Amino acid sequence: MKALALSLFSLIGLVTLSFAQQKAMEKVVIKTPTVQCESCKDRIENYLKREPGVSVVKVDYKKKTTTVTYLTDRNNIEQLKTAIANAGYDADDVAADEGAYKKLPKCCKKPES
Repeated sequence: MKALALSLFSLIGLVTLSFAQQKAMEKVVIKTPTVQCESCKDRIENYLKREPGVSVVKVDYKKKTTTVTYLTDRNNIEQLKTAIANAGYDADDVAADEGAYKKLPKCCKKPES
């Protein structure tokens, strides 16, 4: 009986400890004004999914936004913006990397004025 009670208390302790150590998640919306098409959407989503702590990425190319859910202890909004810029797209106040932008397909580049 003592062994059963001890096992029960141990189990309750482990469950409580695991809930206390859950990581903080954050959801941010980043303006991506240079996103043009489905190809852009796929490119950014695939690129950001490789970033540490990123769990969900959704690009809306019609609204020109990228929504990212990530672990705050593994990443931050500035790193996410930089990752988008490194993929060749503007992200809020961070300009696209020029070399990456040049490598984008023609359909993903800004229309020339």
